[in-house]
Amino acid sequence: MCVEKRVYDADDIQKLLGIGRSKAYNFLDEVYAEQKPFRVIKIGKLYRVPKEGFDKWLIGEQEE
Repeated sequence: MCVEKRVYDADDIQKLLGIGRSKAYNFLDEVYAEQKPFRVIKIGKLYRVPKEGFDKWLIGEQEE
């Protein structure tokens, strides 16, 4: 059984945006504080980003 990934982690965000590790974590920290332009979930020190909202932001669609 294959489960489709529904969230990105910090490494995924880093690769998708083509930025360094520390830049990715700084960016996720900022987004987590504002919860804009997409939602970020923090579990301890781990970041999880719902795929749907991030993908919409990345292609320029507004999140509802």
